[in-house]
Amino acid sequence: MADTKEKAKAKSAKAKVQAEPKFSKETYMQWFESMKLMRRFEEKAGQLYGQQKIKGFCHLYIGQEACAAGAVSALTKDDKWITAYRDHAHPLALGTDPGAVMAELFAKATGCSKGKGGSMHIFDKEVNFMGGHGIVGAQVPMGAGIAFAEKYNKTGNLCVCSMGDGAVRQGAFHEALNMAMTWKLPVIFVIENNGYAMGTSVQRTSNVTDLYTLGEAYDMPSEPVNAMSVEDVHEAVARAAERARAGEGPTLLEFRTYRYKGHSMSDPAKYRTKEELEDYKGKDPIEAVRATILENNWATEEELEQIDEQVKQRVADAVQFAEDSPYPDPSELYTDIYVESDYPYIMD
Repeated sequence: MADTKEKAKAKSAKAKVQAEPKFSKETYMQWFESMKLMRRFEEKAGQLYGQQKIKGFCHLYIGQEACAAGAVSALTKDDKWITAYRDHAHPLALGTDPGAVMAELFAKATGCSKGKGGSMHIFDKEVNFMGGHGIVGAQVPMGAGIAFAEKYNKTGNLCVCSMGDGAVRQGAFHEALNMAMTWKLPVIFVIENNGYAMGTSVQRTSNVTDLYTLGEAYDMPSEPVNAMSVEDVHEAVARAAERARAGEGPTLLEFRTYRYKGHSMSDPAKYRTKEELEDYKGKDPIEAVRATILENNWATEEELEQIDEQVKQRVADAVQFAEDSPYPDPSELYTDIYVESDYPYIMD
C-alpha cells in the first residue's frame, strides 16, 4: 500500500513538473494580448471585406497567430522582418498601429503604405517590417539580401524571412538558401506550412512533404516546429537567432501551422474536411495560452475577457480611423516610384 502511495505521489509530482510554465507571466500575458489583437483584427477584416469596405485580395492569418507572436518575443526590435502576402498580423505583433494597417486595407492615404499597397503590401519601416510581397517566393532572396546588409554593416541583427509552403517550389527559394549558407548570412527562413498552397495540399505538390528537409541539401540546420504552440515557436526562433548572431549562418524552420479560413476571402476551402478543420480548432494557440494563464492563476476569466474587450475596442477604433481617413490624391500616382522628377521624358 505504501509503495502504491509513493508511486502515485511521484506520478503527481512528475505531472506538476510537466505542467510548469516555460515562460514568465508577463510573456504569456503579452502573447495572449498580441494574438487576440491579430485574431480580432483579422475577423473584422473578413467582415469588412464582405461589406466591400476592403477590396482586392485579402489573405487572413486566423489560426496562425502563434507563428508571429512566438517569433517576435524571441528577437529584438532591431531585427528585420519580411514575409509574403498573408501579412497583416506580423506588423501588428511588432507594434504597428492597427489604424495604419486597417487604413491600408481601406486604400486610404493614412495607411502604412499610403494606401498604395493594400492587403498584400503592408510595410512599416518604424518596426523594421520590410513588407508583405505579392509575388510568390519573391521575398525569399530579398530576405537573404537584407541579412547580407546586416552582416556587411556588422549590426549584429538578423532577418526573419517568412513564406508559405507553396513558395518552396520556386527556384529562387533554393538559390537564396544556397547563397545564404555559402555566405553564412544571419537569416532565419521560416516556412509557414499551413498545409495548402492555395487549395493544393503539400502531398500533391511534392514527393518531399517534410519541408524542413529541403535545407539539408545545403547543410543548413533545419527543423520542424509545432507552430500551434507559441512556446515551441519562441524556442526554435531563439535557437536559430543565437546561431545567426554567432556568425554561424542561416536556419530553416518549418512552422507546422493551420489557417482556419480559406487561402483568401474568395476561397470557400472545400478541398478540406470539416473534421480536419475542427481538429485544428481544438489546438487553437490562443486557447492554449489562455489555459496556461488560468491554470497558473495569473489572471481570471474576467480579466482575460477585459483584455479581449480592450482589443476589440482597439480594432473598432482602427476601423473608425480608416473610415474617416481620406483617399490618396491622384497626384500620389507619381510619387514613391523609381523615377527622377526632372527626367525630360516625363509628361505634364
